[in-house]
Amino acid sequence: MIVNAMASHLAVATAASPPVPSLLVNSTHHNQSNNVTTLGNPNPHWTDLLLLVVKGFVFSSIILAAVLGNALVIISVHRHRKLRVITNYYVVSLAMADMLVALCAMTFNASVELTGSWMFGTFMCDVWNSFDVYFSTASILHLCCISVDRYYAIVRPLEYPITMTHRTVSFMLANVWMLPALISFMPIFLGWYTTDEHLEYKIKHPEACIFVVNQYYAIISSSVSFWIPGVVMVTMYCRIYKEAIRQRKALSRTSSNIILNSIHQHRTSYRERYSDRYSEQFLHPDAETTTVGQINGGRRSTSTGSALSYGTTITEFNTAMNSRDSSKAATELNINGKLSC
Repeated sequence: MIVNAMASHLAVATAASPPVPSLLVNSTHHNQSNNVTTLGNPNPHWTDLLLLVVKGFVFSSIILAAVLGNALVIISVHRHRKLRVITNYYVVSLAMADMLVALCAMTFNASVELTGSWMFGTFMCDVWNSFDVYFSTASILHLCCISVDRYYAIVRPLEYPITMTHRTVSFMLANVWMLPALISFMPIFLGWYTTDEHLEYKIKHPEACIFVVNQYYAIISSSVSFWIPGVVMVTMYCRIYKEAIRQRKALSRTSSNIILNSIHQHRTSYRERYSDRYSEQFLHPDAETTTVGQINGGRRSTSTGSALSYGTTITEFNTAMNSRDSSKAATELNINGKLSC
């Protein structure tokens, strides 16, 4: 979120800056003469001073939260051995990039917002713009690498240990940290990123630090920093989502089969248990004469009566078991169907 905020702020500043240097000069002098909410005003109104304090508190809170939060991520992975997995290598590197954004880019931006002017000269202006582009691009490329890692872990789990080795991860992280330099430090310090008019304006007005880009740099930089990683991330997460839906349906079918098998085994075990019990009663009628006599109204029964009572009991038992298991299976399948929907 911090990186996105910085990138959006940079894009707004670039889009809002006029292309003509004369307009930039007039706008800068107008802001310096009429700006009452900055540190350059010797006699500010109390409302303006309050607004300045609030802005300083907000900027300081955001920077401290970014630095401390990302530092906690790095320390947690370093202290706990169980967190030292391949996926967390990307997370630690991403935390480092975000922390450097807060330290090297957001601090200069806060000074410009609070003072209303650039106080560090032309060279540091190029350094600030380079840091902003470099660390923001590195952060976005880290997110792209994390999406690819998650794709292999979820969609191709058998290939994941073979593909995502320490060597592969190190190669990907090295490219993530080296590629942004090709669109940040090199073109900015060589002057390839802007127009000749803006270069002349920078020399004449060192108190202004405005990031104005030409058309070619805007296309290349936006493609490397946003469009290409964005397409890769959307593609990877769409495939992950489809795989998650497929696995959920497979688990639903598997759970239904497990329930049906458990019901069948439960019914079979009950039938075998009670069939053995009544078979013993039929083979030894003398031992169960009193029980059979109680069932037939207290009269002692013969072996023929015992056999008749046994056959009736078995039939009633099978009917009751079938009806009870059928209703139980229908109820559990209905519940499982609602959960899968």
